[in-house]
Amino acid sequence: MDKTADPCEDFFQYACGEWNRIHIIPEDKSSYNTFEKLHDELQVKLKGLLEESSPKPYDTESTLKAKVLYQSCIDTNIIEVVGDKPVHAILKDMGGWPVLDPSWSTDQDWQFEKLLGKLRKVYNAPILLESWVAPDDKNSSVYIVQLDQPTLGMPSREYYLKDMDLEYKQAYFKYMTQIATLLGAESDEAARQMQLVLDFEIALANITTPQIERHDTGAMYQKLSLRELRNKVPQFDWMTYFKTYLPVNVTEDEEVVSMAMEYIHKLGNLIVATDKKTLTNYCLWRLLLGLSPEMTEKFQKQRGEYLRVLQGVSRDKVRWQKCIEYVNERMGMAVGKLFIKDYFRKESKDTALEMIHNLREAFNEILMESDWMDDETKAVAMEKANAMNERIGYPEFILNATELDKIYAGLQFNSSAYFENVLKVEAHGAYQNLKQLRETVKKDQWHQDPAVVNAFYNPNMNDIVFPAGILQPLFYSAEFPKSLNYGGIGVVIGHEITHGFDDKGRQYNKEGNLRQWWNNETIERFREQAQCTIDQYSKYTLEPFGYSINGRNTQGENIADNGGLKESYRAYQKWVKRNGEEQPLPGIDLNHNQLFFLNYAQIWCGIMRDEEALHKIRTSVHSPGPIRVLGPLSNSHEFAEVYQCRSGSRMNPVHKCSLW
Repeated sequence: MDKTADPCEDFFQYACGEWNRIHIIPEDKSSYNTFEKLHDELQVKLKGLLEESSPKPYDTESTLKAKVLYQSCIDTNIIEVVGDKPVHAILKDMGGWPVLDPSWSTDQDWQFEKLLGKLRKVYNAPILLESWVAPDDKNSSVYIVQLDQPTLGMPSREYYLKDMDLEYKQAYFKYMTQIATLLGAESDEAARQMQLVLDFEIALANITTPQIERHDTGAMYQKLSLRELRNKVPQFDWMTYFKTYLPVNVTEDEEVVSMAMEYIHKLGNLIVATDKKTLTNYCLWRLLLGLSPEMTEKFQKQRGEYLRVLQGVSRDKVRWQKCIEYVNERMGMAVGKLFIKDYFRKESKDTALEMIHNLREAFNEILMESDWMDDETKAVAMEKANAMNERIGYPEFILNATELDKIYAGLQFNSSAYFENVLKVEAHGAYQNLKQLRETVKKDQWHQDPAVVNAFYNPNMNDIVFPAGILQPLFYSAEFPKSLNYGGIGVVIGHEITHGFDDKGRQYNKEGNLRQWWNNETIERFREQAQCTIDQYSKYTLEPFGYSINGRNTQGENIADNGGLKESYRAYQKWVKRNGEEQPLPGIDLNHNQLFFLNYAQIWCGIMRDEEALHKIRTSVHSPGPIRVLGPLSNSHEFAEVYQCRSGSRMNPVHKCSLW
């Protein structure tokens, strides 16, 4: 805390000033905050589990595989001995990277659609088109192929299209050419061909839709057969593409869902206008870009130079940290089984469940008090809230060795062949997703990795998910007073509940189907209320960087922040009414109502580099930490009362926004 700061003028400084002063951003990070601190502490715990020297009685085939994968990652000596031979083998398998081969040409069997399909199937790399299998938004009991515009090599389209970002484009281009020359390309030819690749990617960025225009899922959703897709975009051989990567037979009657039809139209024209060599160069560059973190030291050095410009970091992560992150991301259920054994207590699950029920009760009360929603819609909204599935800690099936081992049954690792292990993981990940196409959606199961510091709302399942990794201090502790737990994990719970009723979540009914269940008048009133929040946040500036907040792009998270805070404070007051006032904490001159808001604010303590600030403003749907304190607290009448802030002060403005 910074007790010299006025809590009614700058509560973020009051709550986080001392934290931010005594912490520095590590050289390998672009920011450092309470989430990252908890993440680092979690990694240390996982390191101890994955480095166990011999099989333990609680190990399964899956956990042993995770340990072998980690061992192969950590052994950089063997990785360097193997060198870049596996990378050249990949490029050969894909027909060669033109920038490396002056004699490269397409033969009679070459098809661009086969290239894209093989990248998706074998290397889990959906390039030019995001394509995956997931529950149909309008019939969430059925799996369907979904298509969307892709991610790009740099963080967002703005990095390609804004003149101020010339430095980023230059660093990206340098990285491209360096990778090519390290693999054997002649330097001048690498520069020439990679310039064509960058020009193509700039054109690709130009035809993508800005994130700010992609909040209305119902408007983006378009279901059509492959026959209809072929008729709309005849420049692309859709049947060849899908037959190359899908593990099941499809016909022209197969239906898919497009979430970016305008982009797909333009992509067809762009592909026709681009020569085959540039298309192939681009696709294989993107494959290598995705694999580059797992390559040898000479590639890591060039990647580090690029990240210095893009993120402001001055060194790479420590090897064991990189390896822990990779194994947890790719084998999260196996790692989660190890984590919950030592670091998650059943009492935490029981307490979280009780808090969820209290938060839901508070939400329903606020729902019924709202003056902009009609009574009929309120009743249906309450049904949806009551139907939310609580997923806490970990899915039960990971305790069953047989069920857990089924997930990773196709994987066999070699402790001396890390890069080959990576390729196996990617192919396995692709297959695990794509094979679902003819399977039944099991709504009673969930698959969120346990050892992560995050929480989720899944609209297709109407699930709220709180993994074991977030049920830790500052968010939660069995030893904390209830004021801190409600100000921490309680607000997170309320945040996820509110996501079911934000600008996106409100479009899904209680069964998880995309359907209009509000009448038009109520939708219009919602938009009017949400516009207040959009306008409010759009007036905020992230200091000291001077970047303006995009209130429209962040509206869903801002709505959830405000709703979660309000619901959790009400739930805490109801707990106090039932159980009595908590005893004051010794040595702390704050009451428990004040501690509630203080712990909420301290969740968002953190510092960031200028590069990270720009990245967050451009790409994140979350407001930065200082704004997540300022916005919700300045809209809270209860906060102003508890801290006795005069009307018109910065933290207690006369005009407030309230949706939930």
